[in-house]
Amino acid sequence: MPANLFNGFTDYGVGLGLRVPHYRHILAEKPTCDWFEIISENFMVDGGRPLEVLDAILERYKVVQHGVAMYFGSADKLNRDHLRKLKRLVKRTNTPWLSDHLCWGSVDGRYTHDLLPMPYTMASARHTAQRIREARDYLEVPICVENVSSYAEFHVSDMTEWEFLSEVVELADCGILLDVNNIYVSSQNHSFNPYDYLNNIPHHRVGQMHIAGHSKYERFILDTHDAPVCDPVWELYAHAIEKCGRTATLLEWDDRIPSFDEVHDEALKAEKYLDHVAAAQAA
Repeated sequence: MPANLFNGFTDYGVGLGLRVPHYRHILAEKPTCDWFEIISENFMVDGGRPLEVLDAILERYKVVQHGVAMYFGSADKLNRDHLRKLKRLVKRTNTPWLSDHLCWGSVDGRYTHDLLPMPYTMASARHTAQRIREARDYLEVPICVENVSSYAEFHVSDMTEWEFLSEVVELADCGILLDVNNIYVSSQNHSFNPYDYLNNIPHHRVGQMHIAGHSKYERFILDTHDAPVCDPVWELYAHAIEKCGRTATLLEWDDRIPSFDEVHDEALKAEKYLDHVAAAQAA
């Protein structure tokens, strides 16, 4: 099966999150990197150092935007001021697609600045899908929605998380940013089989994947992005790539950030899985 039937960006390979501790190294050394993912909200400004760095990165590298504040599942209307600033950044970066999370996080204009899980109901799916469509039509760029890690569940849910994700993306006709680490974290917190999740989503809609490290505590696993990817997550990633084909993959490392080379070396471990699938498809 060809990779990325949803968006067709099969040549993006393995990317890294653009993070402040690495700015100096990247700008001075110009290391090889397939692409960088930026947090959109960090660059939705009128000027200054963030945009100076971004423009320097854009001269040499591909950039993909990833958001943390669209809150597609919130009951509020979409924030038009946020959308205007986001569209201005989309035009600056020429991002081939845009991603944000399948979550809610605002009530009556008050923002939690957190990625809160959804109740998995058809009413929520229809509402969320409509907001995704509205955002995509305004921004004029493909949208992928990311599954979040969660630490609580709603009693009113009448479907699984993967069924809910599938309903939303089909109704919205959008893509999936499949966070493999988040699947693992939530599966451990809520006692489901992560392979059931991977096997039962629309694989042709997966336009990007995330891998990351996490932290294990007594009762929960937290999605902390502060460590290398563990073996069970790599195994899930291998299965995801087999199901979805060659897919743009990004390593997230957002806390206790080591050197650029260490982060890049960890990310490049994904290449053997991508190459294996590519070889199998060629055969």
